[in-house]
Amino acid sequence: MSNHRLKQLQHDNILLAAGEGIFGLDIDGNTTFINPAALKMIGWSLHEIINKPIHDYHHHSRADGSHYPRQDCPIYMAIRDGLVHHADNEVFWRKDGSCFPVDYTSTPVYDGDKVIGAVVVFQDITERRRAELKLHQTLAEVQRLKEQLQAENRYLQEEIKTEHNFEEIIGNSQPLQKVLRQVSQVAPTDACVLIQGESGTGKELIARAIHNRSPRKNKPLIKVNCAAIAHSLVDSELFGHEKGAFTGALQQRIGRFELADGGTLFLDEVAELPLETQVKLLRVLQEQEFERVGSSHTITVNVRIIAATNRDLSQLVRTTAFRQDLFYRLMVFPIYLPPLRDRRDDIPALTRYFLEKAAKRFGKHIRTITDEALITLQNAYWHGNIRELQNALERAVIVAQSAILSSEDFLLTPVPVLTDSSITTDVLTLAEAERRHILHALNVTRGIIAGEKGAAALLDIHPNTLRSRMIKLGIQKQDFSPFL
Repeated sequence: MSNHRLKQLQHDNILLAAGEGIFGLDIDGNTTFINPAALKMIGWSLHEIINKPIHDYHHHSRADGSHYPRQDCPIYMAIRDGLVHHADNEVFWRKDGSCFPVDYTSTPVYDGDKVIGAVVVFQDITERRRAELKLHQTLAEVQRLKEQLQAENRYLQEEIKTEHNFEEIIGNSQPLQKVLRQVSQVAPTDACVLIQGESGTGKELIARAIHNRSPRKNKPLIKVNCAAIAHSLVDSELFGHEKGAFTGALQQRIGRFELADGGTLFLDEVAELPLETQVKLLRVLQEQEFERVGSSHTITVNVRIIAATNRDLSQLVRTTAFRQDLFYRLMVFPIYLPPLRDRRDDIPALTRYFLEKAAKRFGKHIRTITDEALITLQNAYWHGNIRELQNALERAVIVAQSAILSSEDFLLTPVPVLTDSSITTDVLTLAEAERRHILHALNVTRGIIAGEKGAAALLDIHPNTLRSRMIKLGIQKQDFSPFL
């Protein structure tokens, strides 16, 4: 056997054994040979494609179906300019009309210094594409989990810095025991809970108790103060946003619903939500899904909702300030927290608890309180409820000169005493009752609105909300204090 014949057989065997598709073209772009791997990938038989222009058969269009001009085809450009051309992420078409992604190289064939054709080697990269897509999805999920973890960490750091009013439920009065029985009943379920009560009655504490006694206790409890968020940013805070969704959205943000996935979302001051957001909240309650601001991708979550308010939602429904359908969704299990004046039997225990806590905080060696001072506290009206009692005790601890708190220590503190004038048989309008309540808080705080010792904190509302209500109710500086 001649060397020429041996080389020809070796060449033929290479073509037959190669896993890549290989075909040859003459100077006119017609197929001169094609190996079995190529035939298998494109679905044409040898007699159908041999001596035919390859471009017309399986490289005539792009993936989107648009025509691929022959003069732009890298396969033929190798014949025209005599250079090697490589193409990434193009498609070849099968006989059945389907396509598959390929990478290929078109190499010119020379006879001396004259181009007489080209050889094309290609491979089906479908599996590589799938692997790349899977890798991309995996990396995207890792990034999403990383961002969620970072957001959770930021939230938890904020929670760590937040001093809760008290850390456990104090008291044994009948009204409180009724509330605790309700907590035990609803905690094991996924039912929505609406906690209602005056400012300072411990609504957040009850929300935490429900979460900590539920099957979700090992998942996050995420709190949102609806009154503290500007209306234009509420959707972003609750549902998150994409980068560039609005001016100032410099990066993607995960919303509180995503942070609470698997756990509980506590919507404090829910009555302050704008109507547009109420519609979206209703959808989440019904379908457990939403979209971030600036995105059309639907996110599914598993979140329990606990809402709280110190306002009369039924009245807001009547004035169309709160959606009726959302009201009924939240009212699945209502819990009403009694004011402190209806829990007077709990005041001694609360006093001892806050006294010990304040003494430790301020470095004072105060052991107890006189019976007279305790009676004074029990007879007070406590418009600000437990929070006002705590503030009164903290101020008394600061001014106390001995190890035992006495009534004199509270003289510097404007404790509102319950008198006959505090109780009236006249029925006030809701607006007048609110006006008197705000004026009392302003008098207690000497006209200070913001800050830890301000009227807004005492009333458990945002300072901006308090200012807007003062304007609405016509409350002016001279009405409450010269020190504002």
